Amino acid sequence: MIMKRRTFIQTGMMALGTSAFHGQPSPPTGHRSREGRKESISDIRSPLAIAMWDFSWLLRHHRLGEFENWDRVLDELAERGYNALRIDCFPHLVAAGKSGRRAAEFFHPKTGWEPALWGNQFSVYSRPRESLIVFLTKCRERGIRVGLATWFLAHGTDRNREVQGLTDFVRVWDETLDLIEKNGLLNGILYVDLLNEYPLWHGFEWLKTTLEAMAPAAAPPKADGKANIPDENQASPKGKKYNPQQEEFYKDFLNEAVRQLRAKWPDLDFFASLTVDAQVPWEEMDLRNFAALDAHIWFVYHEPFGSSTGYFSNIHKMENDLGFEKTYKSMKTYWQLHKREMIEWMDQEISKRAELARRHGIPCGNTEGWGPICWMDHPLLDWEWTKEAGEVCVDLAAKHGYRFICTSNFTHPQFESLWNDVRWHKKLTTIIRRG
Repeated sequence: MIMKRRTFIQTGMMALGTSAFHGQPSPPTGHRSREGRKESISDIRSPLAIAMWDFSWLLRHHRLGEFENWDRVLDELAERGYNALRIDCFPHLVAAGKSGRRAAEFFHPKTGWEPALWGNQFSVYSRPRESLIVFLTKCRERGIRVGLATWFLAHGTDRNREVQGLTDFVRVWDETLDLIEKNGLLNGILYVDLLNEYPLWHGFEWLKTTLEAMAPAAAPPKADGKANIPDENQASPKGKKYNPQQEEFYKDFLNEAVRQLRAKWPDLDFFASLTVDAQVPWEEMDLRNFAALDAHIWFVYHEPFGSSTGYFSNIHKMENDLGFEKTYKSMKTYWQLHKREMIEWMDQEISKRAELARRHGIPCGNTEGWGPICWMDHPLLDWEWTKEAGEVCVDLAAKHGYRFICTSNFTHPQFESLWNDVRWHKKLTTIIRRG
Protein backbone atom coordinates (compact mmCIF):
# COMPACT_ATOMS: atom_id res chain seq x y z
CA MET A 1 0.00 0.00 0.00
CA ILE A 2 1.38 3.42 -0.99
CA MET A 3 1.74 5.97 1.78
CA LYS A 4 -0.22 9.19 1.65
CA ARG A 5 1.67 11.80 -0.35
CA ARG A 6 2.78 14.14 2.38
CA THR A 7 3.80 11.30 4.68
CA PHE A 8 5.77 9.61 1.95
CA ILE A 9 7.72 12.66 0.84
CA GLN A 10 8.72 13.40 4.43
CA THR A 11 9.67 9.87 5.45
CA GLY A 12 10.73 8.23 2.22
CA MET A 13 13.56 10.60 1.43
CA MET A 14 14.97 10.47 4.94
CA ALA A 15 14.89 6.70 4.81
CA LEU A 16 17.04 6.93 1.71
CA GLY A 17 19.70 8.82 3.62
CA THR A 18 19.08 12.33 2.29
CA SER A 19 19.14 15.60 4.16
CA ALA A 20 15.64 16.61 3.11
CA PHE A 21 13.40 17.55 6.05
CA HIS A 22 16.07 16.30 8.46
CA GLY A 23 17.28 18.64 11.14
CA GLN A 24 16.40 21.68 9.05
CA PRO A 25 14.20 24.59 10.08
CA SER A 26 11.07 25.30 8.09
CA PRO A 27 11.64 27.92 5.40
CA PRO A 28 10.69 31.45 6.37
CA THR A 29 7.35 32.52 4.96
CA GLY A 30 5.82 35.73 3.78
CA HIS A 31 8.91 37.04 1.92
CA ARG A 32 7.81 39.66 -0.59
CA SER A 33 9.93 41.35 -3.19
CA ARG A 34 10.78 44.92 -2.34
CA GLU A 35 10.14 45.68 -6.01
CA GLY A 36 6.37 45.22 -5.62
CA ARG A 37 3.92 43.24 -7.75
CA LYS A 38 5.18 42.18 -11.18
CA GLU A 39 3.60 40.66 -14.26
CA SER A 40 4.34 36.93 -14.16
CA ILE A 41 3.44 34.20 -16.61
CA SER A 42 0.12 33.60 -14.85
CA ASP A 43 -1.14 37.12 -15.58
CA ILE A 44 0.45 38.14 -18.88
CA ARG A 45 -1.91 40.16 -21.06
CA SER A 46 -0.60 39.34 -24.54
CA PRO A 47 1.02 36.18 -25.97
CA LEU A 48 4.81 36.14 -25.77
CA ALA A 49 7.21 35.17 -28.55
CA ILE A 50 9.76 33.24 -26.51
CA ALA A 51 13.19 31.94 -27.52
CA MET A 52 15.17 29.29 -25.66
CA TRP A 53 18.84 30.16 -25.16
CA ASP A 54 19.43 27.35 -22.60
CA PHE A 55 23.00 27.41 -21.26
CA SER A 56 24.49 28.68 -24.53
CA TRP A 57 24.01 32.32 -23.55
CA LEU A 58 26.75 31.84 -20.93
CA LEU A 59 28.95 29.01 -22.24
CA ARG A 60 29.36 30.63 -25.67
CA HIS A 61 30.03 34.07 -24.18
CA HIS A 62 33.74 34.27 -24.96
CA ARG A 63 36.06 35.62 -27.60
CA LEU A 64 34.86 34.31 -31.00
CA GLY A 65 31.72 32.86 -29.38
CA GLU A 66 28.28 33.43 -30.87
CA PHE A 67 27.22 35.09 -27.61
CA GLU A 68 30.44 37.09 -27.25
CA ASN A 69 28.52 40.37 -27.47
CA TRP A 70 25.30 40.18 -25.45
CA ASP A 71 24.22 43.67 -26.51
CA ARG A 72 24.40 42.69 -30.16
CA VAL A 73 22.59 39.36 -29.91
CA LEU A 74 19.86 40.77 -27.65
CA ASP A 75 19.32 43.61 -30.10
CA GLU A 76 19.06 41.02 -32.86
CA LEU A 77 16.59 39.00 -30.79
CA ALA A 78 14.39 42.07 -30.34
CA GLU A 79 14.73 42.93 -34.04
CA ARG A 80 13.34 39.47 -34.88
CA GLY A 81 10.30 40.15 -32.72
CA TYR A 82 11.02 38.06 -29.63
CA ASN A 83 10.05 39.60 -26.31
CA ALA A 84 10.82 36.72 -23.94
CA LEU A 85 13.65 34.28 -23.26
CA ARG A 86 14.03 30.98 -21.42
CA ILE A 87 17.54 30.58 -20.04
CA ASP A 88 19.46 28.31 -17.70
CA CYS A 89 20.36 30.44 -14.69
CA PHE A 90 22.68 27.73 -13.27
CA PRO A 91 21.38 27.71 -9.65
CA HIS A 92 23.86 24.98 -8.66
CA LEU A 93 26.73 27.21 -9.86
CA VAL A 94 25.33 30.51 -8.61
CA ALA A 95 24.65 29.25 -5.07
CA ALA A 96 27.24 28.16 -2.54
CA GLY A 97 28.75 24.70 -2.91
CA LYS A 98 28.98 22.10 -0.17
CA SER A 99 31.96 23.98 1.28
CA GLY A 100 29.72 27.00 1.85
CA ARG A 101 31.78 29.08 -0.59
CA ARG A 102 30.30 30.87 -3.58
CA ALA A 103 32.59 30.47 -6.57
CA ALA A 104 33.05 33.42 -8.91
CA GLU A 105 34.45 31.42 -11.81
CA PHE A 106 34.23 27.91 -13.27
CA PHE A 107 36.17 26.03 -15.93
CA HIS A 108 34.16 24.00 -18.43
CA PRO A 109 36.35 21.51 -20.30
CA LYS A 110 35.22 20.08 -23.62
CA THR A 111 36.62 16.57 -23.74
CA GLY A 112 34.72 15.38 -26.80
CA TRP A 113 35.31 17.11 -30.10
CA GLU A 114 32.04 16.28 -31.82
CA PRO A 115 30.06 19.44 -32.70
CA ALA A 116 28.16 20.92 -29.77
CA LEU A 117 24.67 22.04 -30.72
CA TRP A 118 24.16 23.77 -27.40
CA GLY A 119 26.58 24.81 -24.68
CA ASN A 120 30.31 25.22 -25.04
CA GLN A 121 31.94 24.33 -28.33
CA PHE A 122 35.38 24.74 -26.73
CA SER A 123 36.88 24.56 -23.24
CA VAL A 124 35.94 27.84 -21.61
CA TYR A 125 35.67 29.74 -18.33
CA SER A 126 32.47 31.31 -17.06
CA ARG A 127 31.42 33.65 -14.25
CA PRO A 128 27.78 32.65 -13.57
CA ARG A 129 26.91 35.03 -10.71
CA GLU A 130 28.31 38.14 -12.32
CA SER A 131 27.07 37.16 -15.79
CA LEU A 132 23.50 36.47 -14.69
CA ILE A 133 23.10 39.98 -13.29
CA VAL A 134 24.70 41.65 -16.31
CA PHE A 135 22.60 39.60 -18.75
CA LEU A 136 19.29 40.13 -16.92
CA THR A 137 20.00 43.86 -16.78
CA LYS A 138 20.49 43.94 -20.54
CA CYS A 139 17.26 42.00 -21.04
CA ARG A 140 15.36 44.48 -18.87
CA GLU A 141 16.77 47.41 -20.84
CA ARG A 142 15.24 45.91 -24.00
CA GLY A 143 11.90 44.89 -22.47
CA ILE A 144 12.69 41.19 -22.84
CA ARG A 145 11.05 39.10 -20.11
CA VAL A 146 13.00 36.09 -18.81
CA GLY A 147 11.88 32.65 -17.74
CA LEU A 148 14.46 31.14 -15.42
CA ALA A 149 15.14 27.44 -15.94
CA THR A 150 17.88 24.92 -15.34
CA TRP A 151 19.11 21.78 -17.02
CA PHE A 152 21.23 21.22 -13.88
CA LEU A 153 24.09 19.78 -15.92
CA ALA A 154 27.63 19.26 -14.67
CA HIS A 155 29.35 21.31 -17.39
CA GLY A 156 32.67 19.81 -16.33
CA THR A 157 32.10 20.38 -12.60
CA ASP A 158 30.66 18.22 -9.82
CA ARG A 159 28.31 20.91 -8.51
CA ASN A 160 25.18 19.13 -9.72
CA ARG A 161 26.15 16.09 -7.64
CA GLU A 162 26.68 18.20 -4.51
CA VAL A 163 22.95 18.92 -4.36
CA GLN A 164 21.71 16.05 -2.19
CA GLY A 165 18.00 16.13 -1.56
CA LEU A 166 15.14 18.57 -1.37
CA THR A 167 16.71 20.93 1.16
CA ASP A 168 19.78 21.49 -1.04
CA PHE A 169 17.64 21.84 -4.16
CA VAL A 170 15.43 24.50 -2.59
CA ARG A 171 18.49 26.25 -1.14
CA VAL A 172 20.35 26.68 -4.44
CA TRP A 173 17.23 28.07 -6.08
CA ASP A 174 16.56 30.35 -3.11
CA GLU A 175 20.12 31.73 -3.17
CA THR A 176 19.84 32.36 -6.91
CA LEU A 177 16.56 34.23 -6.55
CA ASP A 178 17.99 36.19 -3.64
CA LEU A 179 20.92 37.33 -5.80
CA ILE A 180 18.51 38.48 -8.51
CA GLU A 181 16.31 40.32 -6.04
CA LYS A 182 19.21 42.08 -4.34
CA ASN A 183 20.18 43.46 -7.74
CA GLY A 184 16.66 44.78 -8.36
CA LEU A 185 15.91 42.44 -11.25
CA LEU A 186 13.14 40.21 -9.94
CA ASN A 187 10.38 42.14 -11.68
CA GLY A 188 11.69 41.02 -15.07
CA ILE A 189 11.27 37.32 -14.25
CA LEU A 190 8.32 35.62 -15.94
CA TYR A 191 8.54 32.30 -14.14
CA VAL A 192 10.88 29.76 -12.56
CA ASP A 193 11.11 26.37 -14.30
CA LEU A 194 12.67 24.32 -11.52
CA LEU A 195 14.02 21.45 -13.62
CA ASN A 196 14.11 20.87 -17.35
CA GLU A 197 11.66 18.30 -18.72
CA TYR A 198 10.91 16.81 -15.33
CA PRO A 199 11.55 14.12 -14.20
CA LEU A 200 13.71 12.85 -17.06
CA TRP A 201 16.05 15.10 -19.02
CA HIS A 202 18.31 16.94 -16.59
CA GLY A 203 21.49 16.48 -14.55
CA PHE A 204 20.02 16.34 -11.04
CA GLU A 205 21.76 13.05 -10.27
CA TRP A 206 20.40 12.72 -6.74
CA LEU A 207 16.85 12.60 -8.06
CA LYS A 208 17.73 9.99 -10.67
CA THR A 209 19.62 7.83 -8.15
CA THR A 210 16.79 8.06 -5.63
CA LEU A 211 14.24 6.98 -8.21
CA GLU A 212 16.45 4.08 -9.29
CA ALA A 213 16.76 2.94 -5.67
CA MET A 214 12.98 2.54 -5.52
CA ALA A 215 12.93 0.09 -8.41
CA PRO A 216 12.47 -3.54 -7.29
CA ALA A 217 15.60 -5.67 -7.31
CA ALA A 218 15.56 -8.69 -9.60
CA ALA A 219 14.04 -11.51 -7.57
CA PRO A 220 15.42 -15.08 -7.81
CA PRO A 221 13.11 -17.60 -9.47
CA LYS A 222 10.79 -19.72 -7.36
CA ALA A 223 11.59 -23.33 -6.55
CA ASP A 224 9.43 -24.45 -9.47
CA GLY A 225 11.49 -22.33 -11.84
CA LYS A 226 8.80 -19.70 -12.37
CA ALA A 227 9.62 -16.02 -12.03
CA ASN A 228 8.87 -14.09 -8.85
CA ILE A 229 6.38 -11.34 -9.68
CA PRO A 230 6.79 -8.11 -7.69
CA ASP A 231 3.68 -6.82 -5.97
CA GLU A 232 1.63 -4.12 -7.67
CA ASN A 233 3.28 -1.30 -5.74
CA GLN A 234 6.77 -2.36 -6.85
CA ALA A 235 6.23 -3.35 -10.46
CA SER A 236 6.06 -0.67 -13.15
CA PRO A 237 2.78 -0.87 -15.08
CA LYS A 238 3.12 -2.08 -18.65
CA GLY A 239 4.65 0.62 -20.82
CA LYS A 240 5.64 2.78 -17.86
CA LYS A 241 9.15 3.60 -16.69
CA TYR A 242 8.32 4.01 -13.01
CA ASN A 243 6.32 2.02 -10.50
CA PRO A 244 3.60 3.66 -8.35
CA GLN A 245 6.00 4.40 -5.50
CA GLN A 246 8.41 6.15 -7.86
CA GLU A 247 5.60 8.13 -9.44
CA GLU A 248 4.40 9.32 -6.05
CA PHE A 249 7.93 10.31 -5.15
CA TYR A 250 8.75 12.47 -8.16
CA LYS A 251 5.35 14.18 -8.07
CA ASP A 252 5.62 14.92 -4.36
CA PHE A 253 9.22 16.07 -4.59
CA LEU A 254 8.33 18.73 -7.11
CA ASN A 255 5.18 19.86 -5.31
CA GLU A 256 7.06 20.21 -2.04
CA ALA A 257 9.87 22.17 -3.73
CA VAL A 258 7.28 24.53 -5.20
CA ARG A 259 5.49 24.85 -1.86
CA GLN A 260 8.66 25.82 -0.01
CA LEU A 261 9.88 28.26 -2.65
CA ARG A 262 6.47 29.86 -3.07
CA ALA A 263 6.32 30.43 0.69
CA LYS A 264 9.49 32.51 0.38
CA TRP A 265 8.77 34.05 -3.03
CA PRO A 266 4.97 34.51 -3.27
CA ASP A 267 5.19 36.87 -6.24
CA LEU A 268 6.95 34.33 -8.45
CA ASP A 269 5.39 31.62 -10.61
CA PHE A 270 6.88 28.14 -10.33
CA PHE A 271 6.55 24.94 -12.35
CA ALA A 272 8.70 22.41 -14.21
CA SER A 273 8.78 21.95 -17.96
CA LEU A 274 7.67 18.58 -19.34
CA THR A 275 8.15 16.63 -22.54
CA VAL A 276 6.85 13.73 -24.59
CA ASP A 277 7.82 10.31 -23.26
CA ALA A 278 5.57 7.29 -23.59
CA GLN A 279 7.04 5.79 -20.41
CA VAL A 280 6.45 8.92 -18.30
CA PRO A 281 3.26 10.54 -19.65
CA TRP A 282 3.35 14.30 -19.22
CA GLU A 283 -0.44 14.43 -18.86
CA GLU A 284 -0.26 12.36 -15.68
CA MET A 285 1.94 14.87 -13.86
CA ASP A 286 0.37 16.46 -10.78
CA LEU A 287 -0.19 20.05 -11.92
CA ARG A 288 -1.96 21.34 -8.82
CA ASN A 289 0.95 23.65 -7.93
CA PHE A 290 2.03 24.52 -11.48
CA ALA A 291 1.70 28.17 -12.46
CA ALA A 292 1.85 27.26 -16.19
CA LEU A 293 2.16 24.25 -18.48
CA ASP A 294 5.20 24.06 -20.76
CA ALA A 295 5.02 20.58 -22.36
CA HIS A 296 7.43 20.30 -25.30
CA ILE A 297 6.40 18.61 -28.54
CA TRP A 298 8.04 17.97 -31.94
CA PHE A 299 6.85 16.41 -35.20
CA VAL A 300 9.53 13.73 -34.90
CA TYR A 301 7.45 12.23 -32.07
CA HIS A 302 4.76 11.35 -34.59
CA GLU A 303 5.52 7.65 -34.29
CA PRO A 304 5.22 6.52 -37.94
CA PHE A 305 7.32 9.49 -39.06
CA GLY A 306 10.05 9.06 -36.44
CA SER A 307 10.34 5.30 -36.88
CA SER A 308 10.14 5.01 -40.67
CA THR A 309 12.51 7.81 -41.69
CA GLY A 310 15.48 6.87 -39.49
CA TYR A 311 15.61 10.28 -37.84
CA PHE A 312 16.30 8.99 -34.33
CA SER A 313 18.97 6.54 -35.51
CA ASN A 314 20.81 8.67 -38.04
CA ILE A 315 20.37 12.32 -37.09
CA HIS A 316 19.12 12.68 -33.52
CA LYS A 317 22.09 10.84 -31.98
CA MET A 318 24.58 13.11 -33.81
CA GLU A 319 27.22 10.37 -33.64
CA ASN A 320 28.28 11.01 -37.24
CA ASP A 321 26.81 12.49 -40.41
CA LEU A 322 26.93 9.40 -42.63
CA GLY A 323 23.16 8.98 -42.69
CA PHE A 324 22.17 12.64 -42.90
CA GLU A 325 21.51 12.84 -46.63
CA LYS A 326 19.46 9.64 -46.95
CA THR A 327 17.49 10.30 -43.76
CA TYR A 328 16.63 13.90 -44.56
CA LYS A 329 15.45 12.89 -48.03
CA SER A 330 13.22 10.26 -46.40
CA MET A 331 11.88 12.83 -43.92
CA LYS A 332 10.96 15.31 -46.65
CA THR A 333 9.29 12.59 -48.73
CA TYR A 334 7.24 11.38 -45.75
CA TRP A 335 6.26 14.94 -44.91
CA GLN A 336 5.00 15.63 -48.42
CA LEU A 337 3.01 12.39 -48.54
CA HIS A 338 1.54 12.58 -45.04
CA LYS A 339 1.54 16.30 -44.23
CA ARG A 340 -2.21 16.51 -43.60
CA GLU A 341 -2.15 13.52 -41.23
CA MET A 342 0.85 14.88 -39.33
CA ILE A 343 -0.66 18.34 -38.96
CA GLU A 344 -3.89 16.80 -37.63
CA TRP A 345 -1.81 14.82 -35.13
CA MET A 346 0.02 17.96 -34.00
CA ASP A 347 -3.26 19.85 -33.75
CA GLN A 348 -4.55 17.17 -31.37
CA GLU A 349 -1.34 17.24 -29.31
CA ILE A 350 -1.47 21.00 -28.89
CA SER A 351 -5.19 20.85 -28.14
CA LYS A 352 -4.62 18.27 -25.36
CA ARG A 353 -2.09 20.52 -23.68
CA ALA A 354 -4.27 23.60 -23.97
CA GLU A 355 -7.28 21.76 -22.56
CA LEU A 356 -5.34 20.37 -19.59
CA ALA A 357 -4.04 23.84 -18.78
CA ARG A 358 -7.56 25.27 -18.99
CA ARG A 359 -8.83 22.65 -16.56
CA HIS A 360 -6.21 23.79 -14.07
CA GLY A 361 -6.76 27.48 -14.76
CA ILE A 362 -3.16 28.09 -15.88
CA PRO A 363 -1.61 29.43 -19.10
CA CYS A 364 -0.14 27.02 -21.62
CA GLY A 365 2.84 27.43 -23.92
CA ASN A 366 5.83 25.75 -25.48
CA THR A 367 9.46 26.83 -25.28
CA GLU A 368 10.89 23.92 -27.31
CA GLY A 369 9.51 22.54 -30.59
CA TRP A 370 8.39 21.94 -33.44
CA GLY A 371 10.09 19.92 -36.20
CA PRO A 372 13.30 18.10 -35.26
CA ILE A 373 14.87 18.07 -31.79
CA CYS A 374 18.49 17.93 -32.97
CA TRP A 375 19.61 19.72 -36.14
CA MET A 376 22.53 21.78 -37.34
CA ASP A 377 24.04 23.82 -40.15
CA HIS A 378 25.43 21.12 -42.44
CA PRO A 379 26.09 20.78 -46.19
CA LEU A 380 23.60 17.89 -46.44
CA LEU A 381 20.88 19.49 -44.32
CA ASP A 382 18.85 22.65 -44.67
CA TRP A 383 16.34 24.49 -42.50
CA GLU A 384 13.36 24.47 -44.84
CA TRP A 385 11.40 21.71 -43.11
CA THR A 386 12.25 23.13 -39.68
CA LYS A 387 10.91 26.52 -40.77
CA GLU A 388 7.77 25.04 -42.30
CA ALA A 389 7.11 23.03 -39.13
CA GLY A 390 7.46 26.23 -37.11
CA GLU A 391 4.99 28.06 -39.35
CA VAL A 392 2.43 25.27 -39.02
CA CYS A 393 2.76 24.98 -35.25
CA VAL A 394 2.83 28.68 -34.45
CA ASP A 395 -0.54 28.94 -36.21
CA LEU A 396 -1.89 25.94 -34.29
CA ALA A 397 -0.58 27.17 -30.94
CA ALA A 398 -2.12 30.60 -31.52
CA LYS A 399 -5.42 28.94 -32.51
CA HIS A 400 -5.49 27.02 -29.20
CA GLY A 401 -4.70 30.06 -27.09
CA TYR A 402 -1.08 29.38 -26.13
CA ARG A 403 0.27 32.31 -24.13
CA PHE A 404 3.99 31.80 -24.79
CA ILE A 405 5.18 30.28 -28.05
CA CYS A 406 8.55 29.43 -29.55
CA THR A 407 9.28 29.35 -33.29
CA SER A 408 11.73 26.44 -32.91
CA ASN A 409 14.33 25.27 -30.40
CA PHE A 410 17.12 26.58 -32.66
CA THR A 411 16.59 30.33 -32.25
CA HIS A 412 20.21 30.84 -31.21
CA PRO A 413 22.90 32.74 -33.10
CA GLN A 414 25.04 29.57 -33.32
CA PHE A 415 22.50 28.14 -35.78
CA GLU A 416 23.60 30.79 -38.22
CA SER A 417 21.51 29.95 -41.28
CA LEU A 418 18.24 29.95 -39.34
CA TRP A 419 19.21 32.91 -37.17
CA ASN A 420 20.00 35.03 -40.20
CA ASP A 421 16.57 34.51 -41.77
CA VAL A 422 15.22 37.67 -40.12
CA ARG A 423 12.15 37.73 -42.33
CA TRP A 424 11.07 34.25 -41.18
CA HIS A 425 11.47 35.16 -37.50
CA LYS A 426 9.49 38.38 -37.93
CA LYS A 427 6.72 36.60 -39.78
CA LEU A 428 6.21 34.09 -36.96
CA THR A 429 6.71 36.43 -34.02
CA THR A 430 4.12 38.78 -35.51
CA ILE A 431 1.60 35.92 -35.56
CA ILE A 432 2.47 34.98 -31.99
CA ARG A 433 2.23 38.47 -30.54
CA ARG A 434 -0.97 39.23 -32.40
CA GLY A 435 -2.60 36.32 -30.58
